[in-house]
Amino acid sequence: MRQRWSIAGQLFALQVLVVSLLVAGGTTGAVLLARNDAHDAAVEEVKAVAEAIALSPMVADALRSPRPSAVLQPYAEATRIATGTDFVVVMATDRTRYTHRSPDLIGQKFAGTVAGALAGGTVVEQYRGSLGESVRTVVPVRAADGTVMGLVSVGITTKEINRKLLGQAPPVALATVAALLLAAAGAWLLSRRLRRQTHGLGPAEMTRMYEYYDAVLHAVREGLVVVDRDGRVALINDEGRRLLGIDQDARTDRRVGELELPAEAAALLTSRRTTVDEPVLAGDRVLVASQRETRFEGRTLGTVLTLRDHTELRALTGELDSVRGLTEALQSQAHEAANRLHTVLTLVELGRTDEAIRLATDELALAQQLTDQVVGALTEPALAALLLGKSAQASERGVELTVDDSSRLEGEPLPSRDLLTVVGNLVDNALEAVAAAPPPRRVRVLVREQDAAVLVRVSDTGPGMSADQAAAAFRRGWTTKDGPGHGVGLALVRQVTERYGGSYDVTPATGGGAVLTVRLPVPS
Repeated sequence: MRQRWSIAGQLFALQVLVVSLLVAGGTTGAVLLARNDAHDAAVEEVKAVAEAIALSPMVADALRSPRPSAVLQPYAEATRIATGTDFVVVMATDRTRYTHRSPDLIGQKFAGTVAGALAGGTVVEQYRGSLGESVRTVVPVRAADGTVMGLVSVGITTKEINRKLLGQAPPVALATVAALLLAAAGAWLLSRRLRRQTHGLGPAEMTRMYEYYDAVLHAVREGLVVVDRDGRVALINDEGRRLLGIDQDARTDRRVGELELPAEAAALLTSRRTTVDEPVLAGDRVLVASQRETRFEGRTLGTVLTLRDHTELRALTGELDSVRGLTEALQSQAHEAANRLHTVLTLVELGRTDEAIRLATDELALAQQLTDQVVGALTEPALAALLLGKSAQASERGVELTVDDSSRLEGEPLPSRDLLTVVGNLVDNALEAVAAAPPPRRVRVLVREQDAAVLVRVSDTGPGMSADQAAAAFRRGWTTKDGPGHGVGLALVRQVTERYGGSYDVTPATGGGAVLTVRLPVPS
């Protein structure tokens, strides 16, 4: 299988290629500029030398002598060697050479352009002559009256110009190699850092990973919150936004404290502590949260919080507990009723009919009295059924549960579910409080509509609460019982109360115990 390049490898190769092209282009440009500069310098040099020779009085005198070459040839060669030029030619106006580097060419015609010089100007050209291609200049030698009496040509071969240019190549090549090595080292360091950050993955792998992970994170039914090591929220999936009440379009790349998160969820994220299946209240929901630290190759990346919605499960569990408690109470009552029925039948068989009738009548009146009181005071059927069921549970646990005579609730001023949450949890808390207390064990319930609000007051004869316990009672997690799963009931009461803008408080009861009072305003 063909191995694909990682993003870091591709970036390194691309950077090396781009830098190499840039350096090659820069070097080529520098060479061309140096070549042009060398050409211009050669032109200026030969022109200066030719003009200096043409202005020499000795040259003019020699041109008028019968044997110009005898005087001019040694002078021209000495000047050529001294100036580093390749040839110095002094000629007549008819192109006849009086001097030349090659003595065999003296007396022959000069090859090149001289028309401009004969007219009194200066000729500069690149021409291929007897010594090869050269850069040359031709200037006139003037007599005292200004007439042109001869010509001087000085030149440097392009081969010599290139040789001088090649002498500058080692520094240029060294600078080029240094630039390439420096650029390659920088590209390698950058690709190494990128390789660590991308874990050596290629574009296809990263694209596939992003697509799959994004699809999975938004499809799972658990809320997911990822916080980096700097305390900034890196990711919240769709379910997490729904459970925490965050708008789907809200930006999450902020610190935990800058997001409008539920207080308990924010506190858990800020603490960064490890926890498993911890109940968390978020608005109307009961969430189960698990949080742990994430690490990769020994480095801490942050924390991951997972959330599961247990609101419906908690409600179903509460209903199941109520049904189970009511079933157990009914079984107990059925057992007690069977005992009393046997007693009545035995009394009848013994001929003690009056005592049998009195016993049966008293038991029936006692049961009917509580039912009539609850049903007559509370027309809300679900609440009445709840209190009757709680009364049966209390009787089973040896607790006397009574409904205050002043209880009165007409119709359904509040949704049944909220009333059941408040009354059920307050009664359960009171039953738990008095269950382990010494006799008498009593719980008294008051539910009535008063001043445009539903007032719920539950008092008990339990051990009561200290000031600190009373202040913490309605916080999630506060409980006097051992084991997990407790400390949610009163927190749910607080949650419902705050949603209605109501109030709750805990006061000591007369003679011992506690009184928990909740006031729920009735919406207009």
